[in-house]
Amino acid sequence: MHDDPQEHGHFGINDEAIFGPVAEDGFPSNPDWLRLTSVGIDIGSSTSHLMFSRLILRRRSQEMSSEFEVVYREVLYRSPILLTPYASQDSINMEALAAFMRRSYEAAGIAIDDVDTGAVICTGEAVRKQNSEAIIRMLAAAGGKFVCATAGPNLEAVLGAHGSGAVARSRENGVCLHVDIGGGTAKLAVIKAGVIVETASVNVGARLLAWDNDNRIVRMEAAGQTIARASGHPLALGDQINEAEKQALAERLADVLCEVMQRQHLSPLAAGLIVSGPLKYSGQIDEISFSGGVSEYIYGLYGREHGDLGPLLGTAIRQRVPALGLSLAGSLERIRATVIGASQYTVQLSSSTVFISRAGLLPQADLQVVPAHLPADPTLLSAATVKEAILQGFERLDIAPDSLQRPVALALLGPVIPNRASIKALCSGIRQTLGPVTDFPWIVILTADVAGLVGSILKEEEKVAQDIIVLDGIKVGEFDFIDLGQPIKAVDAIPAVVKSLVFEG
Repeated sequence: MHDDPQEHGHFGINDEAIFGPVAEDGFPSNPDWLRLTSVGIDIGSSTSHLMFSRLILRRRSQEMSSEFEVVYREVLYRSPILLTPYASQDSINMEALAAFMRRSYEAAGIAIDDVDTGAVICTGEAVRKQNSEAIIRMLAAAGGKFVCATAGPNLEAVLGAHGSGAVARSRENGVCLHVDIGGGTAKLAVIKAGVIVETASVNVGARLLAWDNDNRIVRMEAAGQTIARASGHPLALGDQINEAEKQALAERLADVLCEVMQRQHLSPLAAGLIVSGPLKYSGQIDEISFSGGVSEYIYGLYGREHGDLGPLLGTAIRQRVPALGLSLAGSLERIRATVIGASQYTVQLSSSTVFISRAGLLPQADLQVVPAHLPADPTLLSAATVKEAILQGFERLDIAPDSLQRPVALALLGPVIPNRASIKALCSGIRQTLGPVTDFPWIVILTADVAGLVGSILKEEEKVAQDIIVLDGIKVGEFDFIDLGQPIKAVDAIPAVVKSLVFEG
């Protein structure tokens, strides 16, 4: 299927004169065009599922840039939706998830070696289970060449906003508030003109408690207990829950979510359930959309019950939307939005100007990004201003650069005049700051398209003894982590996944 028509470009047969011979898939076969098979695996509080996609990326060489951009996305296979298997109240069933993944690969007819990139994301209450990190890393290691392990509500908000089509829609429809509601958390994203400007997360979800066929509670998360007490119904595992109690809990959860969506003063209950945030964006919002399992009930597209608050919570939220004063927009994807995001919107490729001081330095996983903001006026760039920016970047993250316990990715964000004096100043500032640091490899990410020159000057003129990796064309920001894969030899570039790695279990 052809997803998100606004999120990719088109290549027409008339462009062959520009791009050269066309392959069987209708896209050029020259080295500026790259085909990747990507997988997204979503382990959520309520459900788990998997998706394979085909991505086609084009180097922007016609625009005098070596940066790659995705021009085409296609879903190759969608797995069935699995109720996330739990071995106990505090742990996920690793064997059941591994078997589900093997069945999905077989059903898709895709071998592990065929998968070039992708991400396994653990979300909601699932990430808080004792063995969540071990499971995610196991699935990532078995997933393909460069499949990353990640977790965290902010990343899920970003992936849900992309996978639902809300990011694409915001380019034409104005500012959108997108809310992804699953079993354990609701993730919010404010999107303006195709850019996610803020995210937040709150413990509102369908499976904060669940019951069996006899209405006996078989699952109760800490946030579920909090909501039950606040609703005047102090429930516990093993208790029977009646319809009035279910309705009261759903209504209270919907009230909490509306408080967060309205971006006003939060009650003590809502403030206590915030995971990240709250939203601080004060501008006008034009529309609201939803994804995640609960969204199927909000849009009235699913009626089956699974022994949780899903149907009641979805109805309660839908009833409150008119009071928000926002237009309710549809979503291209709902329950599968996050897994589409993990499959189609995670990978970036560095340009062909990367610098790697020796073979064997890649891959690198879970590198904390240290953003250093260079002067906005590139004429002010000097070794001193570069050093100051780097030290401020470390200070903002409460990291002492001279006592690192593992490598980090230093991101130098800002313009650089592509002449020798500016690049020399940049390199001198880097050496002066990182010189006393550890023997870990220096990993530098640049906004400017000068990675090759920076790496060469650092090694040959600044005489840096440590190993060096320098990349450009990768977009990173505050509080990010990044994984770097093996070089893709066909295009001489490095795949990267920028993520938030927040394991709590």
